[in-house]
Formats: sequence, C-alpha cells, structure tokens
Amino acid sequence: MEQQEILSRISAMVDDEKRLRAAVADGTIDTATEHERLASVEQALDQCWDLLRQRRAKAEFGENPDEARVRPARQVEGYQS
Repeated sequence: MEQQEILSRISAMVDDEKRLRAAVADGTIDTATEHERLASVEQALDQCWDLLRQRRAKAEFGENPDEARVRPARQVEGYQS
C-alpha cells in the first residue's frame, strides 16, 4: 500500500469516528454500539499509522518501503509510548 493510499484510509477512518460520535450525540445509535464500532476503527487506525511509520522508516534508512507489512492489531495495540 502506497503512502498516499494509507493517508487516505486514515482520513476516511477519522471521518468515520466523527460520524459515530455525531450519531451518538443525535441519538441515532446507542453508546454501546458506538464503543464497539469505535474500537474497531481505532484498531484499524493504529494499524495504518504503524504501517505508515514502517514505510517512512524503511525509506529513511535506504530500505524498500514496499516491504512494510500491516502488523496484527494485537501487536500494534501492545506498543508503549
């Protein structure tokens, strides 16, 4: 996946987050549904950010950014700042 494609997916998922929060605010969905859907979106976002960081690091150090791979959500979610 190319960098621009990753950034587009991130943008779309951020928009999804905003729609979910607005849907709760206007009563279209309940908070339990929002939390479930947000958890899924947040995991996918974390994976995209991780992939983008991998690609940038590979490019910075002269490696092929196309070798970066999406890591499992469990692995990405386990990272510490």
